[in-house]
Amino acid sequence: MSGRTGSGTVIAGRSTKDAIREAAIQLFSSKGFEQTSLREVADAVGITKASLYYHYASKVDLLIAIIEPMFEDLRALVESLDTRPHSPQSVREVLTVQVDSMLRNRRTGVLCMRDTVAIVNALGNRYPDLLELHRRMCRWVAGPDADDATLLRAASAMEVLSTALMSQEIVPNAPEREIQDVLLTAALGVLNVAR
Repeated sequence: MSGRTGSGTVIAGRSTKDAIREAAIQLFSSKGFEQTSLREVADAVGITKASLYYHYASKVDLLIAIIEPMFEDLRALVESLDTRPHSPQSVREVLTVQVDSMLRNRRTGVLCMRDTVAIVNALGNRYPDLLELHRRMCRWVAGPDADDATLLRAASAMEVLSTALMSQEIVPNAPEREIQDVLLTAALGVLNVAR
């Protein structure tokens, strides 16, 4: 059922823009970014290619709209670190927020892992900013005056959490709570922080 609203066409309870994003995530994840045409995305949504261009000017713009929420989550978390005291409890809280964000975006994570080059190219000059956010997060997790070994453990803990992005592929039927618990316990173990 379709209808018009103030924010655009509604398709099965979703805006056209959301429906385009959902179809693109599915197609980009299964076929690959380069191998998927905007015509296929439009056909999957049941709209014309011209209508798709009304919402997204290019395939790269659509890809950015898909991946941006993940990076916005990371940016918001990293920016909140300046006001958080560093303690084992706050490290657990921060890692929990991070793994939850990754789990919310795990369908997009499959796309990111499969089409890393397309993602890096789409991010363009934002990629160094993303790397800096990751470095800031690792430095905070490691704690003040961390030595090299502690910084490496922090970076490793972040990599453990990033497994959530591929969890859809690895354990498609596992409940999110179980994935969260396993990855958080593993990351805290890498850090030598008790759960």
